[in-house]
Amino acid sequence: MFKSLLIATDGSELGDKAVAAGVELARVHGSKILVLTSTDPVATGIGAGGFGTFDAGPIIAQLEDDYAAQAKKLLDAARQKLEGAGIAAETLHVPRHRPADAILEAAKERGVDTIIMGSHGRRGLGRLLLGSQASEVLARSSVPVLIVK
Repeated sequence: MFKSLLIATDGSELGDKAVAAGVELARVHGSKILVLTSTDPVATGIGAGGFGTFDAGPIIAQLEDDYAAQAKKLLDAARQKLEGAGIAAETLHVPRHRPADAILEAAKERGVDTIIMGSHGRRGLGRLLLGSQASEVLARSSVPVLIVK
């Protein structure tokens, strides 16, 4: 365990804590690291209604380009933190995927033995309304998941 880590980050404070935890584990265990972020499918909510059609293609393309640029920026920042600690890391942006799905698919495809990610630890109505990608990964993962708060 801890030889091949997948660190999921969204660029938030909790994502940064997950990267920091990955650095510590990699230092101790000589781990191989994959840092992953995903961006949800673009949903515009634009419909034809009774007023004809509207070509949302260019808007969606621009949003996806913006998502990709933001993903590159946060993955580059995570890679710099890891490399600053003397740890090589691979990065992966998975567009048009819910985070839990992207994390689980990449973990399986890459043969990682541990997933590291942050969680807000919401409960009750907040969890019901906002969902929990961490809970979904925990429930569906076939490898250990380290949750950082």
